[in-house]
Amino acid sequence: MLDLSNQILRTDVSGMPLEWITYQEAARLYYMEQVVYSCGRLLYTVRGGFNAATGQRSVLELNSIIATNGTVQATLKGHAGYTPPLDNKALFRRDDHLCMYCGAHFPTSGLSRDHVTPISQSGHDVWTNVVTACKRCNNDKAGRTPEQAGMQLLAVPFKPTHAEYIYLKGRRILADQMEFLRAHFPRTSPLRNRTVRSEAGVDLPASSD
Repeated sequence: MLDLSNQILRTDVSGMPLEWITYQEAARLYYMEQVVYSCGRLLYTVRGGFNAATGQRSVLELNSIIATNGTVQATLKGHAGYTPPLDNKALFRRDDHLCMYCGAHFPTSGLSRDHVTPISQSGHDVWTNVVTACKRCNNDKAGRTPEQAGMQLLAVPFKPTHAEYIYLKGRRILADQMEFLRAHFPRTSPLRNRTVRSEAGVDLPASSD
């Protein structure tokens, strides 16, 4: 049976990753003549109606990556000063579902967002001041900094680029899509080592819930 759960990676004409879309949304972009080129593996073959004059049936082949006409928003997302929206799903994936204090793996239900510098001490709810913490460690730390609580922070929080954010938001990322995304990661990205399996052709699940 055809697996319709795979998402298609949409980019602008320069190859900047933009978002994940369904095959129906991709078909609509083809119909509107917004697709400039495609790459990656063939995912879906969509068959339409028959031409009354020729009797031929329309066929649309959808690849795992499609490039579309760009927008101003796409240009802004590629800017160094762009900040992607902060949400727990992306945060937990950034930190690999690890508690940044005890180092243990947890499902999403066992994790929480911890502010390194607490809001009560003028901390901010931003990527560079939040880490993934298990609920027990978060409760133990309470309204203190790691130093005040005598707890060691295992990794320095960082703000993902838009390409990294697209990776963090992916539901199920195919090997060719992952390779494409990694090419847009900064050379110093902490996510690079985690995604190295994709180069061996391994399809990577997007979460460990």
